[in-house]
Amino acid sequence: MPLRLALNAHWTSLLLLFLLLFASPSVAAPDANTIIKNAIDHWRGTSSYSVVTMTIHRPDWERSMTLRSWTLGEKKSLVRVTEPAKDAGNATLLIDKKMWTYSPKINRVIKIPSSMMNQSWMGSDFSNKDIAQSDDIIDEYRHTIISTEIQQEHTVYVIESIPLEHAAVVWGKEQLTIRDDHIILEHAFFDQAMVLTKQLKTLNIAQLGGRTVATKQRMVNVEKPQEWTQITTESAEFDIAIAQSTFTLSNLRNPRF
Repeated sequence: MPLRLALNAHWTSLLLLFLLLFASPSVAAPDANTIIKNAIDHWRGTSSYSVVTMTIHRPDWERSMTLRSWTLGEKKSLVRVTEPAKDAGNATLLIDKKMWTYSPKINRVIKIPSSMMNQSWMGSDFSNKDIAQSDDIIDEYRHTIISTEIQQEHTVYVIESIPLEHAAVVWGKEQLTIRDDHIILEHAFFDQAMVLTKQLKTLNIAQLGGRTVATKQRMVNVEKPQEWTQITTESAEFDIAIAQSTFTLSNLRNPRF
């Protein structure tokens, strides 16, 4: 082989080896569990504080409440009603899957048994677990991405969540539609017969507290679509200092925060 051809072959081999060693690896698609956990963590952060308006709509009446909400880590949250006056002071505390409510009218703290976590919170279409921002769905379900599509330059994942065999949940399955920037666009709940029962839909997305979040969401009773509850987040802060004493039974009854 002529010297020039031999040198060319040598440098070509070196170039191929360089490309194999240093080329950027392909980015693996996220798994379903990670997508759901990231969506929950995105809203909650390491800690959070938010002010929310909750509107309960029924065919013959409608009422709204203002809520203040604090979260710390994955296991602590506190939600307190501030308006209207007749509901002010009602509060819900969650610590590591244990839940208590406080009513100033009877001046009593009540522990909520696990069997009641899926019951309505203050007559809304949200359950006690929804309000407490419980993340049991991460640990008690098996998750599968069933479809992926592009919407407005975002990748959107549709995830089917089936309860584990011994999971203490009421739903036959849940289905979440989550955008690649961790926004939950839809969250559907199916009963044991796999019939769609209620559905949470995001109606508005905006910047709050330095991040893009769902600022308006509506939970609809599928069998009675004229019955719904809407959550509008007015303000939010994330990854802020929150005292551990915020999440105590003493603060639940006698608020200092």
